[in-house]
Amino acid sequence: MSVGESEELKELFRPSSIAVIGASNKPGRVGTTLFRNLLEAGFRGVAYPVNPSWKSVSGVRCYPHVGDLPEPPELGIVVVPAPLVPDEVDELGRAGTKGLVVVSAGFREVGEAGAALEAEVVRRATKYRMSLVGPNCFGVLNTDPEVSLNATFSENLPPRGNIAFVSQSGALCAGILAYGIAERIGFSRFVSVGNRAGVDENDLLRSLGQDPATRVILLYVESLADGRRFLETARDVTEKKPVLVIKSGRTPAGERAARSHTGSLAQSGRDQLYDALFEQSGVLRADTLGDLFRAAKIFATGLTLDGPRLIILTNSGGPGIVAADAAIRHGLELPSLPEAARQEVARRLPSIATVSNPLDMTAEAGADAYRETLTMLLASPDIHAALVIATPAAIMSGEAVARAILDVKSKTSKPIVSCLFGLTDLSREVQLLEDGGVPTFTFPEEAVQGLGSLARYQAWKVRPRVPVRKFPVDLEAVRRTLTAAARSEVTVLPEYAARSLVAAYGIAFPAVARVTTVEEAVQAAERIGYPVVLKVASADISHKTDVGGVLLGLSDGGMVRDAWQRMHESLRIAAPTARIEGFEIEAQISGGKEVLVGVQRDPGFGPIVVFGIGGIYVEVLRDVTFRLAPVRPLSAEHMVRSIKAFPLLQGVRGEPASDLPALEEAIERVSQLAIDLPEVSELDLNPLIVRPAGKGVVAVDARVVLAPSSR
Repeated sequence: MSVGESEELKELFRPSSIAVIGASNKPGRVGTTLFRNLLEAGFRGVAYPVNPSWKSVSGVRCYPHVGDLPEPPELGIVVVPAPLVPDEVDELGRAGTKGLVVVSAGFREVGEAGAALEAEVVRRATKYRMSLVGPNCFGVLNTDPEVSLNATFSENLPPRGNIAFVSQSGALCAGILAYGIAERIGFSRFVSVGNRAGVDENDLLRSLGQDPATRVILLYVESLADGRRFLETARDVTEKKPVLVIKSGRTPAGERAARSHTGSLAQSGRDQLYDALFEQSGVLRADTLGDLFRAAKIFATGLTLDGPRLIILTNSGGPGIVAADAAIRHGLELPSLPEAARQEVARRLPSIATVSNPLDMTAEAGADAYRETLTMLLASPDIHAALVIATPAAIMSGEAVARAILDVKSKTSKPIVSCLFGLTDLSREVQLLEDGGVPTFTFPEEAVQGLGSLARYQAWKVRPRVPVRKFPVDLEAVRRTLTAAARSEVTVLPEYAARSLVAAYGIAFPAVARVTTVEEAVQAAERIGYPVVLKVASADISHKTDVGGVLLGLSDGGMVRDAWQRMHESLRIAAPTARIEGFEIEAQISGGKEVLVGVQRDPGFGPIVVFGIGGIYVEVLRDVTFRLAPVRPLSAEHMVRSIKAFPLLQGVRGEPASDLPALEEAIERVSQLAIDLPEVSELDLNPLIVRPAGKGVVAVDARVVLAPSSR
């Protein structure tokens, strides 16, 4: 829980009284602008300026100190120099203030000294159980007319709406507010969290999820304070309303060298971790701020989409083609018109019209043609939504086509979005459409992108709710393995121990025998049956193939003896200091596809399950996907189908299809291990052989790294 967190954060968004510490009359000062904004927004509570240098601020009596106020303020907004902030927090806390917004900069963002000062602010806020926003933030805004709170230093107040926006960037907030005003985008609440020393995006997400004035929640994040908590919070919120996020910093940057393939992939694929987190929680990720607000514009209307099938209606071919291309990119479908409908539409349109999808009525079509054709198309159960593109011409005014679209909108619950082109100013027509609940965009691909987001959210809402499956586990084998590891103080389990641990969770391995001499190796190979694999057993060798520690395809005793000599020579050169515990003879699995299933434990996300194409090129190809554990059956299915190499698992060029259900179950079993055993820091099953349908999966290599605390 964050500092002073409450369920609704009422003290931040609906305060009855506010004290602005650092309010001023000096032009250009943040304290001047912020206090003036409070007054000009028409704040319905009481606003007190606090500053010993002034008798009044903006015509309101000013008080020297918080202790001089006639009542304890419910919310304190601090805009004094950073070194003075801790004492002001103390004053507010002693007065009984429950909400605190520290706009002042000069804290963690400036270095070590600032971080120490920020820690002191947090300590004092915690002492008085205050909800803290900031420091180094833009402020908070609530457009509810019963509150009318503009506690920011923005020059302008956006129109009231049902979109809430939470940002980690204060500088971005001013631009977003200006954009909202220009594009007629209304906000319900607007929060800049700054350094997130107290209230973070998780607290605000839960609060906004309960806010009846907010229909859609937008987030701009550079990182997450607690990825695991975000997953749990967002899953709850997205059941009720859409959450859209733009996450900056998409380039991979690993922070440490990992010992396993899985660890390396997770560290270099941080952005994919966020993708997985957002997908699992139902959060829609936007690539750009423009995409974010275009999608929000559609969600704000309350439109719902029952399926992905879109009809594009236009009087100009080019924009229709652009829209069609965009529709495919965003996962929408363009169904062909049923023959009866096609004939009926063709009968009503000019002979040169292209009656397909997109449906190009040509420039000869007027407003009545739009009205009749759109009505007919949306009556079809095969169509879920419509994009109407119109270029007003001599035969049809912009207002006429806008009113035609609105006529159809009044008779259907299916989403209609529009795009108006013209050489003249069409802002009045755009406003007419948007006031009537038809989101209107400058370019057709923008409209399609928004509809694609609507379709993705609807798919999330109607997804099957499947519980996490629990599989039986050989707990005695698990206890034995971990006890032995703790006794010997190893960090990387020997492969035989790693196999034992993973096998306890129901993952199959080939028959194997531990040997120390070449004669034992030959005898073991004959018992197991040829062909076999020879492997080195050493906790010091992470990737055996790199040092010649794996030799395949040994089909008789002579080959085993030859491999024994070659491996010893290779290890002498490539791994001279490695402690060799012995060697293993293992049955070679023929056929099947090589994949990787692994676990990486992340400080912010917790246990992460990794799946992808396996083998020795896994870190080169990086065809992997991630999910936070626990992984439900539906998520395991999505993981398998999301990698680029999935068609190989389906079977190509006459090859049999792989056993996908067994693979998905293996992912779930590894996920259960990750949840059950916090001692496991990293795990690799690479390769895991996926055999043909009905034959299951077999792990031929296992690597387990234990967390230092488990040693």
